Amino acid sequence: MPQGLPFKRLAAFYFCFFGVLGVLAPYWGPYLRSRGFGAAEIGELIALLHATKIIAPNLWGWLADRTGRRIAIIRGACLAALVGFAGVLLPGGYWWMALVMVAFSFFWNAALPQFEANTMSHLGAETHRYPRIRLWGSVGFMLSVLVLGEAVDRLGAGIVPWVLLGLFALLAGVSLSVPPAERAIRAGGDGGFLRVLTTPRVAGLLVACFLLQASHGPFYALYSIYLQDNGYSGGTIGVLWSLGVLAEIGVFLLMPRWLPRFGPRRLLTLAMALTTVRWLVVGAFPGSLALQAGAQLLHAASYGVYHATAISLIDRFFVGGHQGRGQALYSSLTFGAGVAAGSLLAGHLWESAGSAATFYAAAAAAAMGAVLAFRVAPVAHQPVDESRRA
Repeated sequence: MPQGLPFKRLAAFYFCFFGVLGVLAPYWGPYLRSRGFGAAEIGELIALLHATKIIAPNLWGWLADRTGRRIAIIRGACLAALVGFAGVLLPGGYWWMALVMVAFSFFWNAALPQFEANTMSHLGAETHRYPRIRLWGSVGFMLSVLVLGEAVDRLGAGIVPWVLLGLFALLAGVSLSVPPAERAIRAGGDGGFLRVLTTPRVAGLLVACFLLQASHGPFYALYSIYLQDNGYSGGTIGVLWSLGVLAEIGVFLLMPRWLPRFGPRRLLTLAMALTTVRWLVVGAFPGSLALQAGAQLLHAASYGVYHATAISLIDRFFVGGHQGRGQALYSSLTFGAGVAAGSLLAGHLWESAGSAATFYAAAAAAAMGAVLAFRVAPVAHQPVDESRRA
């Protein structure tokens, strides 16, 4: 690792941030159903959670690149997310819940892309070591999933917002301890940013990533409900989610070797092809615990290999004064617009065509992403030249 790297503080932020996600992803859908919302409404509400990633990261990314105050923006976003989420504890119907979700997610979603840029700046030319830090986010996610699964079985879904409130408070506290990278952030002209964005390779990569994340929409919005409807307990659901994260952690440990050895094109194409297989298995075999577990282990590819490869490419393409906006754009188009579109469509397709058809549609989106990734991803991994980063 680079000398002077604040590894523990960077890892602690990822641990807390993805600890929040470890509650939202598996249990927010069941919590919303416990408040009386239907599948279409749940799909719409979770789409809002991801839709704020379309605007918020780009706004804050632009501000961070212009002012150089990236850490201040991260800290302010975490505190604002805590305040915004507190509104969920008040009674209200669909529109109140929609307002609360937009309020807290607008700031929560702004923090991660800027933190990714800060982490990459700390790593310098050794960005292939990023997965060793990021895996602690996976640990936080897994612990949240396992602990809350048992708690929901014992105490009911009403415990979910209280756990999230505590995790948001912890995230805000940890954000105050993280130091900024020493490398200065210099503003880059919009023309240079647009030139990078409109190159066929970069545009094609972002479209492929959008398709892959859109395929995750049914999973993030409705997978826990899907398992509940097929007789799985809250504890079993938690174990299934944690299996995917365990596989993801294993991949993050190996990616520093895999990425230079196999290159982005092979890894990204394989990740998206295996994601296609994952959604086909999920849709076709809902009653088989063994096959659902196997599908969850493919999370190693659909998130672990994919994200470590994609974020390395984004850091390679968007450098210097474009770094924050590059990370923000990747987050907004993929985890934002992609998952939001997938969640929204999944909720309505679920009610009109059924759960199996919804996951088959997700598989088709992932397959299209694999074809595009093979065409546009570079063959070899090339670390960022530090003279271009400054």
